[in-house]
Parts: sequence; structure tokens; C-alpha cells
Amino acid sequence: MITLLLGFASGLPLALSSSTLQAWYTVSNLSLKDIGLVGLAAAPYTFKFIWAPLMDRFVPPFLGRRRGWIFLTQLLLSFSMIAMALFNPSTYPEALFLIACFMAFMSASQDIAIDAYTVDFLSEKERAVGAAMKVNGYRTAMLISGGVALVIAHHWGFPATYMTMGVLMAFGMLVTLMGPEPIQMVAPPKRVWDCTVLPFIDFLKRPKSIFILLFIVFYKFGDAFAGALSQTFLIREIQFSLAEIGTMVKFLGFLGTILGTLIGALFVNRIGWFSALLWFGVLQAVSNLAYMVLLWVGADYFVAGAAILIENLCGGMGTAAFVGLLMGLCNARFTAFQFALLSSLSAVGRVFVGPLAGIIAQDYGWSTYFLSSVVFSIPGLLLLIWLKSGIENMTETQSKARAEIQLKPISSQA
Repeated sequence: MITLLLGFASGLPLALSSSTLQAWYTVSNLSLKDIGLVGLAAAPYTFKFIWAPLMDRFVPPFLGRRRGWIFLTQLLLSFSMIAMALFNPSTYPEALFLIACFMAFMSASQDIAIDAYTVDFLSEKERAVGAAMKVNGYRTAMLISGGVALVIAHHWGFPATYMTMGVLMAFGMLVTLMGPEPIQMVAPPKRVWDCTVLPFIDFLKRPKSIFILLFIVFYKFGDAFAGALSQTFLIREIQFSLAEIGTMVKFLGFLGTILGTLIGALFVNRIGWFSALLWFGVLQAVSNLAYMVLLWVGADYFVAGAAILIENLCGGMGTAAFVGLLMGLCNARFTAFQFALLSSLSAVGRVFVGPLAGIIAQDYGWSTYFLSSVVFSIPGLLLLIWLKSGIENMTETQSKARAEIQLKPISSQA
């Protein structure tokens, strides 16, 4: 349950600095290229590994190493959401963008602490299910901040949306206060070198480590490309209203992802990490083509619902396997840094694909845009096939090392 609730807190800010903000810019009549640039506000998600070591090294004076950081970031996130309500993209686009960047920075910092908490909290056998629960909580929050938020915006405007979300974010602090601090398997690093350089060296010493990092970048790249302008596609091209997107579209996306992550978690334990990543990766790439059918038939609710459900179902299956894999690659001594590094790399596509997506959609059309998303999925799948033995060996090694650490008291660890 705690994994589900923390996943909710982690997912709430993302849409507010991406898809919901994108919708606000769209109805404010900004150009496609300008809307594409909004995606750069999420840059902190890609660079969070830079300050993640500090969250391993330093322990707040309250609530412990993990929950202390989670509580602090949630407090600042709540304030930043309320601040967003004070501006409008038509008159103050720069101010809104800067606040969105700060929100993304605090959200990325919250993710660092929550991810480390989750990895420390879950055993190997719980990892796939825990990842699914975390993703489900995450997607539930995105339904609120990306779906319900648009319904609120449709009736009362976007400032009311961000004010409401700021108040809701404050309730996440109650979850943090009630949650238990995980058993501390290793002592916090005592030197800056120990929390910055050593975790990086530890990962790079592993066989084919550079290519595994490349795989992490490209596995969800096509999926991220397809989602970069999906909100704008549905509003501007298909001409759905904010209320329609906030109810039908977001609900079906939420339902598809929930089912997908649960199915993904079930199959990971049955067919193994490699087979799950491969087949789910193929499905999440091909499912993007469902939007081309919607493009051809126009504003058909049945086709739109089917396309959204299929794409999110397949994407959820891939996400469950992928997040579980990232957990398995982390060394228990450097959880915050290594998970932040891996998840930052996985966010590269989501963050930096926006400007390219805007150019392709505007200059070459929506059909080329969705076809490109399938093409961009191929490199990640090819890397996965080539790295099969390396990934399996790395996850097995880290699982054994984590089990050994759990048997030792902190005082006996160097």
C-alpha cells in the first residue's frame, strides 16, 4: 500500500509540468514549435543523477534519510503548483515556464527519494509487483493531474486547476509522515567521493555497462516520441474538447496502463525479464500506429477509445518490466544515485524529443509523426537482443549482493 501511495505522490506533478501545461499552451493559441519547447521544462528528470548523491550522503534532521527528503520536496511542490495559478501563458509565458522548471526539479528530487525508498523497501520477489503498484499509483495521480485537471480547467479555468492540485499535493505529506522508514542496510556515505564517483565506477566496471546505459535510453524512446504531442494531436487535429480528453481519453489511458502494468508484472515472473522486455517492447512500438487509424477516421469516440486503450495497455506492460529491471540493476550501497542515473537516462526521450516531435508534426504531418515513433523504437529492441546475457547476469549478481548485505549489520560494513 505504501508503494502505491508514494507512486501517487510521485506521479502527480509530472502532467502539471508537461501534458496539462501543454494543453494550457494549446488553448492559448501558441504554435506547435512553441508547444514542443514546453517539454524542455522536464529537463531535471534527465539530470537528476547529478544531485542524487547528495540525497544519499546527507540525512535531513527529521523523518530519516529517505522520508525526510520526500517530505521536503512535497512541501515545495505544493507551493510551486499554487504559484503556477498566478500566471497565464498568453501574458507571462516565461514566468510559467520557469515555475514549471522548478516544479520539475522538485518532482525529480522527490522521485530520487521515493525510488531509493522503494528499492530499499522491496525484496527481490516483491520487485515486479511493487513496480506495478508504484506505476499504478503514478498513473492514478496522472489521471487526476492530467484528466480531472482538464475537466476543472474546462469549467473553471487552468488557475483553478493548479490551485486544486497544489492542495492535493499537500496530502502526500501525510502519507510520508505515516510511512515506515526502511531498514537501513548500509550506512550513508561519509565522503563526497563515496556518493558520487564510487557508484559510477561500480556501474561502469560491469560487463557491457555502456551499452546497457544506451539500451535504457532507447527502450522507451519511441513511446516517449508518440506521447510528446498526443495531447495537442487530440485537441487540435481531432478537435476533442478539454472535458472530453479529461474524462474519456484520460480514463481509458489510466485503465489501459493499470491493466498493462498488472499483466506485465504477472508475465515477468512467468517468462523472465528478457522475454517480457522484448515482447512488451514490440507491442508498445506497434501500438502507436493505432493513432493513425484515429487520424484517418476523425473524431470517432469508439476508435479514439480503442486507440488510447491499446496504446496505454501495451505501454504499461513495457513499463512494469522496465522499472523492475532498473531496480534489479542497482547496487544496494548506492541506491539513490544509481536508480536516479538509470531513470534519468530513461527520461531522455520524454524530455528532449519534444522539439523534434514539434518539427516533424508541423512540417511533415501527423502520419509521419506516428510512423517515426515506431522507427525510433527499433534501436532499443536491437540493443536488448544483443545484451540478453549481460542484463541477466547483472541483475542476478546484484540480487545476490543485496541478499548478502542484508545479512550483515551496518557496523560490519566498510
